Amino acid sequence: MGLFTRDRFDTKCTIEIEHTFDNLHAHVELDGDIELGPGDQVKVHGAAVKLPFGERLTLRRDVTVWKATPFERLWTKLKAQLELTELYEITFSSEKP
Repeated sequence: MGLFTRDRFDTKCTIEIEHTFDNLHAHVELDGDIELGPGDQVKVHGAAVKLPFGERLTLRRDVTVWKATPFERLWTKLKAQLELTELYEITFSSEKP
């Protein structure tokens, strides 16, 4: 991983989608022992999936993973902390605008 350049690689993934009364979710699991961190990006390739109510689907797709640079990781962590702090200020404030 370079200091200012992103590493990019392609792999496969398993996608599990469920649209039932009890669950509405889509989970993506990458093949191999790939650890994702703050600022990393994953793009799943293929056509959009439309699942009717009451159905469950598991499928395989190609994915492209871009690993964040050290600067992007730091920036993502800092930005997330500031956004969380802003949420606290809005949520727990007793003052009205």
